[in-house]
Amino acid sequence: MVWGAISYHGRSNSIRIEGNLNSNRYVREVLQPEVVPFLQGIPGAIFQQDNARPHVARTVRDFCSAQRMQLLPWPAYSPDMSPIEHVWDMVGRRLARDPRPAVSKDELWLRIQAIWNSLPQADIQHLFDSMPRRIAALIAAHGGCTKY
Repeated sequence: MVWGAISYHGRSNSIRIEGNLNSNRYVREVLQPEVVPFLQGIPGAIFQQDNARPHVARTVRDFCSAQRMQLLPWPAYSPDMSPIEHVWDMVGRRLARDPRPAVSKDELWLRIQAIWNSLPQADIQHLFDSMPRRIAALIAAHGGCTKY
């Protein structure tokens, strides 16, 4: 698994996560070393994560609360409107353009890191800028219903 975070003006390091990610590993390997410093550089930051089990565990909620991290509430069964999912799609498409198969997980990881680091920040900003339009289209498609 690969993890990364984005903001309008930057991105975190990408992190390679081997094996199963539980809430303790998520705090120890992602939140503490990457998310907290990343958010400290962004005044008024709101951290968005999906409802994956490690993200919603009490351990993680307690850690985020202790760090005074502002979290975006994410309703269960909501459509995924997260800009990061679009970024991972960009990474995947660029990875698929390379005709050479990766000969190892390490080589694949190096390619993913190179793509992550080379994505134009303007492309990420465009995703953020497009969110109001995407949300309006989603609401319109569901007859004005905002509950999922």
